[in-house]
Amino acid sequence: MLFDLPDDDILYRALIERDPSFDGFAFVGVKSTGIFCRLTCPARKPKRENSVFYSSVASAMEAGYRPCKRCCPLMLGGQKDPLIDNLLTALENSPDKRWSEDDVQAMKMDPSTVRRAFKRQFGITFLEMARLRRLGKGVDALTKGNQVIEAQLDANYESSSGFRAAITRQIGLKPSHAHRHLFLKAEWLDTPIGTMLAIADEQTLYLLEFVDRPALANEIDKLKKLTSSEIIFGRTAALELLNEELISYFSGKNQVFKTHLAEFGSLFTRKVWDALREIPTGELRSYSDLAKDIGQPSASRAVARANGANQISILIPCHRVIGADGSLTGYGGGLWRKRWLIEHERRIAMKSSKKEWGNESGK
Repeated sequence: MLFDLPDDDILYRALIERDPSFDGFAFVGVKSTGIFCRLTCPARKPKRENSVFYSSVASAMEAGYRPCKRCCPLMLGGQKDPLIDNLLTALENSPDKRWSEDDVQAMKMDPSTVRRAFKRQFGITFLEMARLRRLGKGVDALTKGNQVIEAQLDANYESSSGFRAAITRQIGLKPSHAHRHLFLKAEWLDTPIGTMLAIADEQTLYLLEFVDRPALANEIDKLKKLTSSEIIFGRTAALELLNEELISYFSGKNQVFKTHLAEFGSLFTRKVWDALREIPTGELRSYSDLAKDIGQPSASRAVARANGANQISILIPCHRVIGADGSLTGYGGGLWRKRWLIEHERRIAMKSSKKEWGNESGK
């Protein structure tokens, strides 16, 4: 679902203009209210930094957002289907209930009609949606280290075998192993040069890339395999710190990042990444310079490969490396962004230098 959305610039413009062409294909989650809406919602528009875009109702709900009561994003075409509306209201009022077709019939609805209506509109049936709500509680309890029986009861499953089987199908591992399984969180971060995707756990950042980077899909698949993890949208302490530091960086204030980074490269690759972080803001290095910095002057090609393997943009500043002739070389986020970042950091360095000079002259 991460790659079905257009660029955030397009989506936010559509949101401001209430463009109906995205109706049913894109939704906006508002961080400040916890509500998600159609892009055509008549309500007051959120600020850009409070807007997160999703490609489906399901992904917005899975991220914890509630449907807006004004634009009714769960209702196809903005028209309320009484059948769907009544069941969604019932589910909202009783999210822990073990729903069955008997319950649907008790509400004087035909189960097959309900099944087709939900499948057509949401891609899943009503009973599947209800089970996902309950399973979500169970997964959350397991990942916090609760005993399986406690998580089973929390998810309102009477059968331990049924709960174990459901969890295994849902997250691909045994419930008793869930507390050891890594669930990484992803977040869209807006910057002056485009939207970035950040992936982290509570303490550590694993990936930070511009969303239009061609290799992003492969990088995410690789990360999932390396960490044996699943990736869901959400916020963590690491993502909160990263967002604050990026805002400061792009405003020209911050030059040092304290966000803890996960590095999966070889010893040589990590040496290159460490050397990248040693390049002062506003300065540049060639690949051969970097090879000399790590004590391996003949390894400039290997240095270039390590530079290209970096999955944490800006914080590991691979944009500070240029060709031996001074030309800009390949950059996954695009050469125009590399040029922008170099110029941005040059101005930061000049401003810092003038400030230091002024302090010295004032002594």
